[in-house]
Amino acid sequence: MTNATPQLVVHRDKELMAQAAAARLITRIVDAQAARGTASVVLTGGRNGNALLAAIAASPARDAVDWGRLDLWWGDERYVPAADPDRNAVQARAELLDAVPLDPARVHEMPASDDAGDADGADGSDVESAAARYAEELAKAAGPGDRLGVPAFDVLLLGVGPDTHVASLFPEHPGVRETELTVVGVRGAPKPPPTRISLTLPAIRAAREVWLLAAGEDKAGAVALALTGPGEIQAPASGAYGRSRTLWLLDRAAAERIPPQLYPPASA
Repeated sequence: MTNATPQLVVHRDKELMAQAAAARLITRIVDAQAARGTASVVLTGGRNGNALLAAIAASPARDAVDWGRLDLWWGDERYVPAADPDRNAVQARAELLDAVPLDPARVHEMPASDDAGDADGADGSDVESAAARYAEELAKAAGPGDRLGVPAFDVLLLGVGPDTHVASLFPEHPGVRETELTVVGVRGAPKPPPTRISLTLPAIRAAREVWLLAAGEDKAGAVALALTGPGEIQAPASGAYGRSRTLWLLDRAAAERIPPQLYPPASA
């Protein structure tokens, strides 16, 4: 199996998918901490990403994680003020992060539009400057053997949009074509708010494992297109894969249009 060859797991419904994904992620974090002392995870927002975090919060198994030795990053963020409820980080804190004993220095939120920024003040409307600051933070955390100046994340989570976008990389948008930068500013996103920060596909592909989450009938077309379609420029989700594993976690509604030859032989 190559790193780009996806594994598909189909669950009965979105609730079971969230619970199973939570159990899977807890196990992966614990295994990484046992092997290397620490673990790193890239979070995603949206209904499926937040449902996963809520399921972790409700799981007794969450106590198996050494939360103080976990680094958290984000795959994308809405470039709005830090307290804005639309921010992925604000939603993540409400669902899980405020309930577990994380090391604040290891929670790496993407810049907000009202951050202090560098010595010259806040980035303000300069989302490219904000993206560059996050790229610098990633580079500082990268090890000598890590690719592209980003850490080798243990798990990078991505939601899949109805248009096949992942993070804030939208079909045909400049960000999905980026091959050198690890973080980009996004302007004119077709989904509000229009200004965002996003990891690029090269940064995503530096992760050990990439997990793509999709649930609901409105995601069925996107899932089928990304798994069989024209490539990452038209279907960004098809370009998201991990160095050692690519896992699609789906419910039956999202999987209903997958060609039979791709459908997993066993599902939960």
